[in-house]
Amino acid sequence: MNKNPFNIINSDAPSVKGEAVTERDADKSLEITLRIKNLISSSDIFLFMKGVPEAPMCGFSANVIGILQQMNVPFKTFNILEDYDLRDAIKAYSNWPTYPQLYFRQKLIGGNDIVTELYESGELEELFKS
Repeated sequence: MNKNPFNIINSDAPSVKGEAVTERDADKSLEITLRIKNLISSSDIFLFMKGVPEAPMCGFSANVIGILQQMNVPFKTFNILEDYDLRDAIKAYSNWPTYPQLYFRQKLIGGNDIVTELYESGELEELFKS
C-alpha cells in the first residue's frame, strides 16, 4: 500500500522546521491588509496553508511543507482555516485564488504546482540563496 498517495515530497520526514503563527498571534485590531503584510513580513519564507506544518489539512499544503523541510530552510506558516476573513482577504491581496500560497521576502512565489516546478528545477534553491 502506498503511504504517499499524493506523491508528497519528503513525506516521511520526521521533523518540522516551520513555525506556525496562530490566530491568537495575529492582531485582529489591525486593518486586514496590514495583518496580511505583518504575517508575510514575519519570516523571509512564509506559507499560507490549510492546517499546520505538523498536520497539513490538504495534500498540496503537505507537499509544500515537504519541499521546505527537504530544503532545510526556516519558515513560518498561517493556517487559513482559523480565520475565514483573512482567508478571503489573502486571495484578494495576492490575486491568487488557491492555497497554499508561498511568499519569499514578501513576494508571492505561487502555489503547490509552481513551488514544485521551481523545486524540481533547482530554481527555488537559487531563489532562497539570493
